[in-house]
Amino acid sequence: MSEVDKPTLVLKVFTFEDRDSRSESLSVSIPEVLDPQYGMYVWPCAVVLAQYVWTFKETLQQKTVLEIGAGVSLPGIVAAKCGAKVFLSDSAELPLCLDNCRRSCEANGLHSVPVVGLTWGEVSPDLLLLPPVDIILGSDVFYEPEDFENVLVTIFFLLRRNPHAQFWTTYQERSADWSIETLLLKWNLQCQEVPLDTFHANETHLAGSTLPGNHTVQMMIITFKGTEVT
Repeated sequence: MSEVDKPTLVLKVFTFEDRDSRSESLSVSIPEVLDPQYGMYVWPCAVVLAQYVWTFKETLQQKTVLEIGAGVSLPGIVAAKCGAKVFLSDSAELPLCLDNCRRSCEANGLHSVPVVGLTWGEVSPDLLLLPPVDIILGSDVFYEPEDFENVLVTIFFLLRRNPHAQFWTTYQERSADWSIETLLLKWNLQCQEVPLDTFHANETHLAGSTLPGNHTVQMMIITFKGTEVT
């Protein structure tokens, strides 16, 4: 790729703050790619999920976290900054997305975070070689309905290998027809909705980012049926 063809990178800073007396804060830098062919932007779902990660930072310390469909990797970067052992992943068929994961790591001084190519719905060698995971992150991975089952196939595989793991995911309501209920039943999975106001994510501005109406972004935790969410 020539210098002329290279996409424009803009470094965007997000600051997450506590809402209690501790007044801790965390700032992370995320390189956005200003090119429609790349689509590497920080979407609202990523900011909301990153806020959930920040709210439960003590829970994540020393835990192994995998972000799927990471792209700009904001939730995974926040998890790594909170003391988790993080693996970032995106489709093995999208090397530009994997490059962006690496750029986000470099921008935040996280030079030892592995980036792996995992294509939803495929049991690849890289998927098999992953260590046991505690938390799986995914923001806006339920975007294209034709991908829904492939996403859940990958989640099912990971949860079957790690029965006590949880999948934390945010999605943006874009259609009244959006539903994964049947697929959850098919793959023996269950979900629990997480109200945004329980982790201070129902605000118009969050981490320096302007969000749409809070009713359009939802969060849920997906586990195997019968697994208690704590």
